[in-house]
Amino acid sequence: MLDVPKNFDEAALAARFAAIVGPDHVSTDPTKLRLLSEDIWRQSNTIALLAVAPATTAELRAVIELAHAENLFLAPRGAGASYTAAYLPAGPAALSLDTSRLNKILAIDADNMTVTVQSGCTWKSLHDALTPLGLRTPFWGPMSGLVSTIGGGLSQLNAMFGAARYGTSTESVIGLTIILANGDLLRTGAGLPDQPPFYRHYGPDLTGIFCGDGGVFGIKAEITLRLMRIPAHEDYVSFAFKSGEHLLLAMAEMARAGIASETCAFDPGLSEVRLKRASLAEDFGTLRKVVAKEGSLFKGLQNAAKIAMAGRDIMEKDDFSLHLIAEGRAAAAVAADLAEARKIALAHQGREIENSIARLIRVTPFPPLNSILGPAGERWAPIHGIASLTAALKILADVQAAFAGMKPQLDAEQITIGYLFTTLSTNALIIEPVFYWPEERFSIHESLMEPAHLARLPVQKPNPTATALVTAARQRIIKIFAAHGCGFFQIGRTYPYLASRDPATIALLQNLKTHLDPTGKLNPGVLGLGGQPT
Repeated sequence: MLDVPKNFDEAALAARFAAIVGPDHVSTDPTKLRLLSEDIWRQSNTIALLAVAPATTAELRAVIELAHAENLFLAPRGAGASYTAAYLPAGPAALSLDTSRLNKILAIDADNMTVTVQSGCTWKSLHDALTPLGLRTPFWGPMSGLVSTIGGGLSQLNAMFGAARYGTSTESVIGLTIILANGDLLRTGAGLPDQPPFYRHYGPDLTGIFCGDGGVFGIKAEITLRLMRIPAHEDYVSFAFKSGEHLLLAMAEMARAGIASETCAFDPGLSEVRLKRASLAEDFGTLRKVVAKEGSLFKGLQNAAKIAMAGRDIMEKDDFSLHLIAEGRAAAAVAADLAEARKIALAHQGREIENSIARLIRVTPFPPLNSILGPAGERWAPIHGIASLTAALKILADVQAAFAGMKPQLDAEQITIGYLFTTLSTNALIIEPVFYWPEERFSIHESLMEPAHLARLPVQKPNPTATALVTAARQRIIKIFAAHGCGFFQIGRTYPYLASRDPATIALLQNLKTHLDPTGKLNPGVLGLGGQPT
């Protein structure tokens, strides 16, 4: 059961927030508060007292000032596609800070190559606005960018589009406008205080403090990112490998070579799940996008026909598959990058396969979030580690051994495991085990997925036994990652960030938290700072 505190005059409090943002943007509706008090992995035992959705920096500041005066806990929320309890209410008197109305693009400055957005702007909205201008940000979004917000991405960190060359989302950031827990405004980056920054560094990197912080140090209001011109040429290649060892060796060498804009790889189990979900040959809407993207009707039809003919038969059942996108100013440079990729893959016993998936990743970069449930309506939850290039092999072996030891229990509860792999710039590799298991879905799944797709899925029954086993398996894998010194995205209240730091760093972080949030009401428990959600 979710508990709402009884010592608050909810109507009076809601009216005071409504005076700031308007009555339509304050909610005490139990159904909405339930939605805002859960993520893809778990439901909080404590429901938010109310939800408030400001639309401007001034409104955001006023809302936070009032929450501070009323001694409310603050739980900032972007799109809600987290799985680490990062925005769940941390106390019975909690305000869910809904950033969905902070969704505007404030300024595109093509001369100075910067763009400033509100924190609730989605990656897709930004991409759609910049593309006609021939511009984009170096990192330009996760696959969930249809709904995922840029502020959420900076708080949690992202991988995918542009990440193999330019690193994660925060490495494209120039500066931030932050509202602190008491309502004070703080700006980072080089430039005049009343103007968007044009460069990130001017003395200590204060921007970095608020990147990957999970909203524990301050609330992101406005974000300035650097721009680049969209590369004139791109091309795609895919490979199959008979083992994860050969795959990771190839990916590590491709990362060192700096030849990809994006890499994405799957083990046989995850490939099977993805191919069950939808047939490449049947998605005519996607095939039309292939034709449109090529710029040449003949070439577009030719590539669409290849995808349709390949269908699901692009790899063998036991293959690990790697899909790579290269881009550049000149076609010859892109061709040289793909040639190097082919050379590296061959050296590690890879073979080239139809590049359908690599091509479709770019054609439909921000698909609907229908993959947050399995093809039979199963629950889905990932866990991951960011590994050094040389540690990845041993980490994968240890993780696979752990799952092998749990196989009888996992099989008995119909829990299946898949793996996703990708590279970050020239020096890191993400290993992401993914769990599927029979369990009832949450309201958040229904809010994020396409209704027509959701209606086709079986409805699973409550299955606490299987979920308890997934919980234990997740914790076991996190310990393996941590033992190898992995980093993590989406730290939230799940990964052991603070416990992994040295004493001087812990003291610095705790002092910083105390200085920026002396009452401890801003997202406590995230990064291990403060309490935990109930």
